[in-house]
Amino acid sequence: MSVQQLLREIREQGYDGSQNLLYRYLNQQRHLDDQPHLSPRRATRLLVTRPDRLTERQAATVEKLTASCPEMRVLADLVRDFAALLAPDERNEAGLKERTVLVQAPDLPHLHSFVRGLEQDHDAVVAGLTLDFHNGRTEGVNTKTKMLQRQMYGQARFPLLRHRILLG
Repeated sequence: MSVQQLLREIREQGYDGSQNLLYRYLNQQRHLDDQPHLSPRRATRLLVTRPDRLTERQAATVEKLTASCPEMRVLADLVRDFAALLAPDERNEAGLKERTVLVQAPDLPHLHSFVRGLEQDHDAVVAGLTLDFHNGRTEGVNTKTKMLQRQMYGQARFPLLRHRILLG
């Protein structure tokens, strides 16, 4: 029903206010919802968070989200299945194969794309899921060095940057 039609109907019943007042009244209800709007980013964060680390309210939001759509239920289950592989273990290679087959079944094109990306770099993915070795510390040092470079841009030369890196 349009606002114009609503305005005509309530004027017939004795409303003598303006159209602008009616618009403001109708729009004020939009921000009075008991739950704020769930953005895609927040929904994603809730889905990828471990269930045991969710608050009661967040868990209820996830339950409500997954109950509203069967695809969301499948997606949440698959995300949790893949998350279980992130702890390095020798059995993860077989688990990865099982999960990639499971992802191909439902009609979720973004997950199909994700699996294609995993298959393109299969050896690196398997190494990351099965081996205890990683280059996290090296990447951390690189990130810190780049941050220091950005902070010092145009202020000093290499000797001061070297000094800050060695002291930090």
